[in-house]
Amino acid sequence: MAELNYNYGTGKRKTSIARVWIESGSGEVLINGRSPKEYFMIERLIQMVYQPLQLTETASRLNIKVNVEGGGISGQACAVRHGIAKALLNMDKELRLKLKKAGFLTRDPRAKERKKYGQRGARARYQFSKR
Repeated sequence: MAELNYNYGTGKRKTSIARVWIESGSGEVLINGRSPKEYFMIERLIQMVYQPLQLTETASRLNIKVNVEGGGISGQACAVRHGIAKALLNMDKELRLKLKKAGFLTRDPRAKERKKYGQRGARARYQFSKR
């Protein structure tokens, strides 16, 4: 049976799910078959993807392949960051303290609040008229 030469991590944020595979290589990052600059196009989101790699100083030693789906681009970028951090943890358990301290291993629990019956939205009510 072939030996696995990659590490896997799943990252989540809101309704976005990122499946991340990490293997040793030249530092290439592919998100849904495209580079992060092509996929996200916003500098803040591109930097967010690279944060765990910069923290652990492994950006130039690893190839990363990501499949991400669901949600918007901001949620997808957070999901990719979460997935990369979890895959790095699977690769090297000694990185846990650094990644945990930076908050990359914690899933962001915020999500859209549901709409309640008898209301226009989650919090917005219909206008009240006394007369």
